[in-house]
Amino acid sequence: MDQNRFKVGFMSSLQTTALKEALRFYLECGVDEVLDNTAADRFAMPAPVSAVPPVKPSAPLFSGPSSSARSADMPLGKSEAQGQSASLAAAAKTLDELRSAIAGFEGLSIKKTATNMVFCDGNANAPVMLVGEAPGADEDRQGKPFVGVSGQLLDKILGCIGLDRQQDDPLKAIYISNIINWRPPGNRTPNPAEIVVSLPFIQRHIELVKPKILILCGGVSAKALLGRDESISKLRKGWHDYKTTDGQVIPAIATYHPAYLLRTPTQKRAVWADMLSVQEKRQDLNLLS
Repeated sequence: MDQNRFKVGFMSSLQTTALKEALRFYLECGVDEVLDNTAADRFAMPAPVSAVPPVKPSAPLFSGPSSSARSADMPLGKSEAQGQSASLAAAAKTLDELRSAIAGFEGLSIKKTATNMVFCDGNANAPVMLVGEAPGADEDRQGKPFVGVSGQLLDKILGCIGLDRQQDDPLKAIYISNIINWRPPGNRTPNPAEIVVSLPFIQRHIELVKPKILILCGGVSAKALLGRDESISKLRKGWHDYKTTDGQVIPAIATYHPAYLLRTPTQKRAVWADMLSVQEKRQDLNLLS
C-alpha cells in the first residue's frame, strides 16, 4: 500500500512539475489568457457539416461609399487622389485659385501632421522660377519655402548672380515653390506616392507663372519634373527642356539642394558652376537688367 501511495505521489509530483513548466512556456510565449476551460483536441476529426443552401440576400450586405458620400476621415487611394489633384489643378485659372485648391485638397495624409501649407515666396512676375523638394520645420512654421538655414544659403547663392526673392524688379527677382506643399513628418524625403499625387499642382503652378527659366533644386524636384531616373549629379550636367501640358517649353537646369551643400560643402563649386550657367542663359534670353 505504501509503495502504491508513493507511486501515486511521485506521478502527481511529475504532473505538477510538467504543468508548471507548460505554464512557464506559455507565459514566455506571451500566452496569458485562457479562452476556454475545456482543452481542445487538435487531432479530432471535424464534425460533418450538412449542406445548407445559400440564402440570397434581398439587398447587398455592404456597398462601398460613393465619392459624394465618402467620409472626410477616409483617405483617398493613390489613383483617386491623383485624379482629384489633376482635376483641381486644371480648374485653377489663377495662383490664388491654385492656392485654395491645394489648401482644400485632402488626398495627402501629410497635410494632417503639418502646421502650415507652404505655397510660394518671391516675385510671381520674375522670369526665373526655382522649385525645391518639400518644406522643413522652419518652412512649416512660417508657411514659406526655404526660410531655414538651407534657405539662407540659397539666398546667398542666388545673390551671387543678382537674384533676390524680395526684389520688386522682376529681372532681379526670383519666384520659389516646392514639389510638395506640406512638410513630411520628421523632414523625411517625400515618398513616390506623395510626389505623384502632388505633381499636377506644381505643374499647374509652373504653367500659371510662365517662367523663362526653371531651376530644379534637388534630386526629388529634378526627377519628378523631368520624368527622369538619373541621379542629380548626372541631371545637373546640362540644360533640359521642360514641357508643360499647355505647350510651353522652358529651359530647366538641375542643381544640388542647399541642405545637401550644408552636409557636403565640397559641392558648392558645382553649384557655382550651375549658377554661372543660369547667368549665361539669362543673358541669352535678354533677362538681365
